[in-house]
Amino acid sequence: MISMFDLDAEDIDEKAAFRAQVRALVWNETKRRLGIAENEHPHSPNALAPTSAAALRVHLMHLKVATEVGKDAHDLAADAAKRAGRAGASYADLGLAVDLTRQAARKRWPGAVGTQWVLCLLTGKSHPHGAVTQVFRSEEKAIAAGLTAVDEGAFADDGAVAAVVVDSSGQAVWACRFDSGTLSPQKITLPEGLQSVPATGQDGHGEWTYRWQQHIIALLQDTSG
Repeated sequence: MISMFDLDAEDIDEKAAFRAQVRALVWNETKRRLGIAENEHPHSPNALAPTSAAALRVHLMHLKVATEVGKDAHDLAADAAKRAGRAGASYADLGLAVDLTRQAARKRWPGAVGTQWVLCLLTGKSHPHGAVTQVFRSEEKAIAAGLTAVDEGAFADDGAVAAVVVDSSGQAVWACRFDSGTLSPQKITLPEGLQSVPATGQDGHGEWTYRWQQHIIALLQDTSG
C-alpha cells in the first residue's frame, strides 16, 4: 500500500480536492432532500447544535446519502474492474491501481479477470495457412462464432478450417476443426503441447500457430485418406 509520505505535494492536493468535491456533493444532496437551499443554513454538517432535533434530522439524512454514494461507488468500481479485466488486466494490475495486493483484488472482484475470450481461426480450405483472432465477452459467444466460421468455411477457398477459444489465462477451453466426412465442424481435444496459447504479439505465438497448423493439416489428411 502506498504511504502518504510517498506522494508528492501535488498528488496530496489533488486527492484532497477530490475528497472535498465528493463531500460537497453529498452535503448538497442532503440539503436538497431536506428542502434546504444550498445557500441556506446550515452551511456544513457541523453548523448545528450537536444535540438538537434539527441536527439529528440533518445527520441522519447525511448518513443516508453518504451510504448511497458509497454503494454507487462500490458498484462503479466493480464495473470498472470487470471492464479492465475484459481489456486484459490481471488481478495484479487491478490491485496496483487501488493499492491492494493481488489476492485482495481477487477477493474484492471475483470473476473480473478471465472475462475475455479470444477466438483463433485457422483459414485456408485446401491448405491451412492463415490465422485470425477475435475477442469476445463470453465463452458461449466465442464458441458459437467459431462453430459458425468453421461451418461456413467449407464454402470459401480461404474459409476457416479450425477454431480454438482461449481464456484470459491463455488456456484453450474449446477447439474444433472441419470434418470432410460429415461436412460439419467436429469438436476436438488439442494435444497437451497446444493447450497453452501465447497471446497475439507475445513470444511463442507464431510458433504455437505453426504447430496448430501442422496438427490440423495432419487431421485433415487422416480424414481425406
